[in-house]
Amino acid sequence: MFWADKIAADAVGQQVVNDSKTPSGRVHVGSLRGVVIHDVIYRALKHAGKPVKFLYGVDDYDALDTVPKYLDQEKFQPYLGFPLCNVPSPGDGAEDYAKYFIGEFFEIFAYLGIKPETYFLRDLYRSGKLNSHIDIFLKNAHLVREAYKEVSKAERANNWYPFQVVCENCGKIATTVTTDYNGSEVFYTCKPDGVDYVKGCGHSGWVSPFNGHGKLPWKVEWVAKWDILGVTIEMAGKDHSQKGGSRDVANAISRKVLQKQPPFHSPYEFILVNGTKMSSSKGVGSSAREIADLLPAELLRFLMLRTQPKTVINFAPNYETTTRLFRDYDTLINKYSHSPELTEELMSLFYAQLGDEIKTFQPFDFSTLISLLQVPRLNIQEEVVQRSLQPLNEYDQQIIDQRIAAAKKWLQDYADEEDKLVLYLEQVPEKANDLNAEQVAYLQKLMENLQNIGNWEAEELQTIIFSTTKELGVQQPMAFKALYLSFLNKEKGPKAGGLLSYLEKSFVISRLQDVVNLNVSKEKIEV
Repeated sequence: MFWADKIAADAVGQQVVNDSKTPSGRVHVGSLRGVVIHDVIYRALKHAGKPVKFLYGVDDYDALDTVPKYLDQEKFQPYLGFPLCNVPSPGDGAEDYAKYFIGEFFEIFAYLGIKPETYFLRDLYRSGKLNSHIDIFLKNAHLVREAYKEVSKAERANNWYPFQVVCENCGKIATTVTTDYNGSEVFYTCKPDGVDYVKGCGHSGWVSPFNGHGKLPWKVEWVAKWDILGVTIEMAGKDHSQKGGSRDVANAISRKVLQKQPPFHSPYEFILVNGTKMSSSKGVGSSAREIADLLPAELLRFLMLRTQPKTVINFAPNYETTTRLFRDYDTLINKYSHSPELTEELMSLFYAQLGDEIKTFQPFDFSTLISLLQVPRLNIQEEVVQRSLQPLNEYDQQIIDQRIAAAKKWLQDYADEEDKLVLYLEQVPEKANDLNAEQVAYLQKLMENLQNIGNWEAEELQTIIFSTTKELGVQQPMAFKALYLSFLNKEKGPKAGGLLSYLEKSFVISRLQDVVNLNVSKEKIEV
């Protein structure tokens, strides 16, 4: 049984699936994994006929703790330590920093067919919905301190209270420490050395903790949200799910202070880019927006779902990783086309769809599209039609158009120089003038063998290219090097059979003849 269907099968009664994000900067693609996982759990519950709601929270009362490198440092440094919702917007179309960055993320939700009910922490605080929980946690501060100590071995002073005031003097929330509560007001100090990235102003005083004057620390806030929203399922990333980590602390607070069981939880792993965990504030890795601009929606969902949640995804939009993603997706489409039964293997394909059905299509290899787009004077649409095994219907064409756009985007933004074809159509490449006798003999024999080929298609061409090396006993790397130099002026390239299949037979034969003649003439001159 697929992992999400198992969760759904075990669920009893009304379910509330929750996820959230602190919009500290441009949202990286890693944050999409949690979103898709929660969306799939929601869909699995609906699929199983269970009553369910899907909520997504914006933790916009968290402090701005770093100014991302892509923003104006001078403009935003003065707002370090402020609640994100109190920081100005970096651009038009949003009233503040938090709404600016989460707005872009929500656009990607829509692109991926994800439709949770959204809420903002500022609204829960300012409307008073969290007031009763703030009071409970302040009155039971000793139990919160005990939970921290027992679970994470973190010592809190006897006069530490779980609340951070928005300083009335300087507006910072990160630097304030609460040390007393009289039932209606808290006493706080904005400490100059409260955090290491910004100084507090030193102001202190009594203030009401209610109606948005401050916030609970996020591990305590997590528990309050669960209770207010009735959350029954909330997964968490591996970093929060370690033994003694954030989730364990929150679970303990829920049991100790509220006497309530925490929601169902299972950890999920990171998405890495070339082995590096991505960070939205540090600008490391690819943003969710950039990857959504590259991959069709179903492929982006599939990227998140083709591995178990507890398995690391190491994604880099290079040639090998990107083309393999499309190939794996197409393999499952073909399997479903031949046997439309939702086996466990096909559930990742099912949940990758934007709707509740798998629409089959005639797959066209993505790596071939990348190559075809680089062949000069080639009409890509006509070439696809010619190469397709059957006539393309309207949906096939829609998928092809989507993939052509993705291939163009990949070539423009992600292709390395060695991935790019620069076909020398007008003249023999310079480096093809310096082949050894064995390479020249190989090209001569290949040219003869190609003269007799009836079917000018990639697989048959690839077979002849290999069989000619065996016929002459030439080492394959040396033979392929000669072939690539003859057309690309470099030693490596795409699949050789595919490369030749993009070109006219007469041109290929003529080019090989020219290369052979040039090298033979060169040998005579040297002699």
